[in-house]
Amino acid sequence: MAKTIFEEMGGTYTQVGDYLLPDLKLPEEEQQPIGVWGQRHRRYLKEHRRASYATLLTSGKLNSYLADIDRQAEEMFLRLVKQMAEAEGITETLKATDSMEWVGRMNNIRNKAMEIVNSELIYRV
Repeated sequence: MAKTIFEEMGGTYTQVGDYLLPDLKLPEEEQQPIGVWGQRHRRYLKEHRRASYATLLTSGKLNSYLADIDRQAEEMFLRLVKQMAEAEGITETLKATDSMEWVGRMNNIRNKAMEIVNSELIYRV
């Protein structure tokens, strides 16, 4: 019996009942921790960009891609919060004198920064 292309490339089969099933497995990938930004992007890819998700998953690059997106998003978020706080004049002095005002204004800034990161990095491919 002639070898199939799969067998010529080093593939093997396992017999299950009357059937020969190819022994397929995903390439090994270094596991890196993925934060909240990376998890949001993974969910977006899975639901809205299925082809990109499948390509990254089967090539063994999904985890490193998501870890990189997570790192970029976190850096962008922190940079935006710092820049917006400086632009609006929110200082440690305000924090010491009127903490409730400081908390409210910082929450607004964090929400704005989160929307920017989501629209420019997480929910866009």
